[in-house]
Amino acid sequence: MRAIPATMATQHPDNAAAPYWDSLSRPFISAYQEMNESVACFKDLGVSEFMWDWEGKHADAAVIDRLFSEYYDYFTKTQLGRDKFLTFRLPNIWEEKGYSLLQAMTVILTSEDFARDLKYQNRPLFEVILPMTERADQLMHMHELFEKLARFKSTQFTPDQAANTDYLELIPLVESVESQQAVASLLTEYVKLYKQHFGRTPSYIRPFLARSDPALVSGLLATVIANKLALSRVYEFAKESGVQVFPISGVGSLPFRGGLTPDTVDSYLKEYPGMRTVSIQSSFRYDHPIEEVKLAIKKLEVELPKTKPELIPAVDQTRLVAIGKQSTTFYQKSLSKIAVDLKPIFAAIPKRRDRRQHIGLLAYGRSMDGQALPRAITFTAGLYSVGVPPELIGLGRSLESFSDFELKLVKKYYRNLMTDAEKSGRYLNKANLSSLAKANKAWKLIEDDVRLAEKLLGLTFGPQTAAEKSHERLSSAALDAVAKPDDLRDLIEEMAELRKSLG
Repeated sequence: MRAIPATMATQHPDNAAAPYWDSLSRPFISAYQEMNESVACFKDLGVSEFMWDWEGKHADAAVIDRLFSEYYDYFTKTQLGRDKFLTFRLPNIWEEKGYSLLQAMTVILTSEDFARDLKYQNRPLFEVILPMTERADQLMHMHELFEKLARFKSTQFTPDQAANTDYLELIPLVESVESQQAVASLLTEYVKLYKQHFGRTPSYIRPFLARSDPALVSGLLATVIANKLALSRVYEFAKESGVQVFPISGVGSLPFRGGLTPDTVDSYLKEYPGMRTVSIQSSFRYDHPIEEVKLAIKKLEVELPKTKPELIPAVDQTRLVAIGKQSTTFYQKSLSKIAVDLKPIFAAIPKRRDRRQHIGLLAYGRSMDGQALPRAITFTAGLYSVGVPPELIGLGRSLESFSDFELKLVKKYYRNLMTDAEKSGRYLNKANLSSLAKANKAWKLIEDDVRLAEKLLGLTFGPQTAAEKSHERLSSAALDAVAKPDDLRDLIEEMAELRKSLG
C-alpha cells in the first residue's frame, strides 16, 4: 500500500502576505513560480503532497522536466511517487474545454518516460483529482480516456520503449452539499463499474470533500453538516464494500472555508476525526511564522492518520439532513439580495495567482436568483472587508428555528460551533451592518442573525484585540471608499494581513 499523505499543499489564492521564499515580498504568485513553490513545500515545510491545478488556471506543463532537472539531487533521494506526491487536479470536461485534459494526461505519460530514463523507481504521477464529480460514469470515462491515450502513445510514438502504464488512480472531488450527502451512492456505483471494467475492486479511494464552494452556496452550518454526513457515509461504504477509504478535506483558514490554521490544528483534529488528508492552502503557509507552520504540518502528519472516524446513527443523519436544508434556506434568502451591494468590493479583491475563468460549483458567470457570485475566496474576503463575516449569514435565524433537540444535535456534531461563531464575530462591524441595512432591507435579516446568535449562543460579537479594532476601523473606511478602487484595494490588503488570510 502506498503512503497516504496527511497534508496536501494547494494553490488556492487566499494568502494575505507574501510567501517567505519570495525575495521581493510579493503576495502574487505567478504560474512560473509554482514549480519552485512546490519544492519549498516539500523541503522547507514538510508537506507530503502538492496539488498541481489544471482546472481554470494556467499550469506549467513542463513541471516534471523542470523539477527533475533543477532539483535532481533532491528528487534522487526523495522520490516523487514514493516519498512525496504531485497530484494533478484535472479540468472537468463536462464543464470546461478538454484541451487542458489532453495536455495534463500527456504530461503524466511523458513524465513516466523521463523518470524511467533517470532510473527512478516510481512513476512520478499516478493519481489525479476530478473536480465536480457528480456521477460514477465520469470517473470511468477518465479511466478509459487515459487507457486509450497511453496505449496510443506507446504503440505509435514510443514503440521502442517500455510501454507506458495505462492506469490512473482517481480522486472524486465532491462539491455541493447534496453531492456530499450522496457520496456513498457515488462510490458504490463507481466500484460496480470499476469491477466490470478492470475485473477487480480499487485497492483504495480518496474521496475529496469540498469545503469552500458548498459554504458559498449553502452557508456555514449546512456545509459543516454535509462534511460530517459525508465522512460517516464514506466509512459506512468502506465497511460494506471492503474498499479502503482515505477522505480528503479542501479546507481554508477562515471558519467559513474550514478554519484550519497553524493555531487550530488541535480543534480541527477533534472536529473531523477520520479525515486522512487536509489541504494546506496559501494562507496557512504564508500568513504565519514559518516555524509554527512547520510544527503544525508535522503534527497533522503524525496525528491525522490516528483519528478514529465518527459514525453517525441513521436516525441522527435523517435529522441532520433536515437541519442542513433548513439552514440553507435562511442563508440563501439573504445571499442573492446582498450580492449586488458588494460588486465594487468583490472587484477590488487583489489577485494572488494566474487564473483563467474559474470552473467550479459557482464559476464566474453563474448566479443565484439572477445575481452573479464570485469565487469563494473573493466572496469571503469581500464580506470580511465590510465587516460582515459570512459565517453569520443565516446562523441566528437557523438556531432560532431549531427545536431544543435539534439544537443539541447541532452542538453535538458541530463541536466548534461556539468557537467558530465567536472567532468570526470578532470581525463584525455592527455600524457597517446597520448602514447597509438602511440602504437595503436584505441586510436587516443579517442583523437579525447577529442578534439571535448572540442571544442563543451567549456571545457578544465585535472586536476585542487591538488588531481586531484596527480591522473594524479599516472596514468602516472601506465601506466609504467603494467609489475609489485603489484606496479600497489598499484597505482590503491591510485587513487581510490583520486577520491572517485574504478570504
